[in-house]
Amino acid sequence: MNFLTLDLNLLRVFDAVMTEQNLTRAANLLAMTQPAVSNALKRLRDSLHDDLLIRTAHGVKPTPRAEELWPTIRRALSELEAIITPETFDVTRAQNTFRMAMVDATAALWLPSLVRTILREAPQLKIRMMPLTTRDPRSMLLRGDVDLAIGFFPGVAAQLADGGMAKTQISHQRLYTGHYVCVMNKNHPLATQEMTLDRYCAADHLLVSLSGKPHAVIDDVLASMNRERRILLTVNQFFTAGRIVASSDLITVLPRHLIAATGMTEALVVKELPFQTPQEHVDMLWHERDARNPAHKWLRAHLSATTHDEFGRIDT
Repeated sequence: MNFLTLDLNLLRVFDAVMTEQNLTRAANLLAMTQPAVSNALKRLRDSLHDDLLIRTAHGVKPTPRAEELWPTIRRALSELEAIITPETFDVTRAQNTFRMAMVDATAALWLPSLVRTILREAPQLKIRMMPLTTRDPRSMLLRGDVDLAIGFFPGVAAQLADGGMAKTQISHQRLYTGHYVCVMNKNHPLATQEMTLDRYCAADHLLVSLSGKPHAVIDDVLASMNRERRILLTVNQFFTAGRIVASSDLITVLPRHLIAATGMTEALVVKELPFQTPQEHVDMLWHERDARNPAHKWLRAHLSATTHDEFGRIDT
């Protein structure tokens, strides 16, 4: 291939298709027809002597050569756009609608500040909350079901850091790092006793599980010590968990920063767990297609600033 004769517009098409993983969505993004996108890809294939993208039942699948090329092409196009395109974004006139996925307690913490900011600075923006029922929302972002996901996604950040296509498509930012605590009502027998491992395992437990599966990271930790607990009830909302624990003899484990969102702080007693647990990370994930969207950037910046201003003091 002679680079001097390569039509650089083909790289924009390649970037769009890699981002969307779908020819129709890429065509809409580029304001082109799908046949025009297909023709551009054919020309690029001929120039690079590689299939680049293979059609599947769900869109297109990149070849190893395509995955190798895309990070460099993506970065180069982003740098060119930043230099050439003037910054003309006016948040007061932005009319975007953002779909955000997070659990109920996280939403209770973040949304009040976000609503106040939108009413004050961006009155035409709209937010739609979507249910989060998984610890790995990347498929939701890849399909375009949501624009942003915030929560505890164990393992996702580590996988993104490994590189490859998954890293290029999904971006992430660590918002907050906290820790787990044991929570019970003030009249629970353990409320005035030392929390030992034996007492913890002998108690009746409530588990918050987004998927409904009766197993969590705490159970993995206990299993490593050849211990287990009895999970009497599983729920999928932190607010519900707080209400139930406040009025029963069940105990639960919650991230410390989410206790206030249950609305039952005054009725609860918080104790440190009698064993070490992994830290609880709150991450913000988004698709690369939105990385340069000025309204999306404004939203991410606000959420990041809110974290530092409001939640940095919780575990101190």
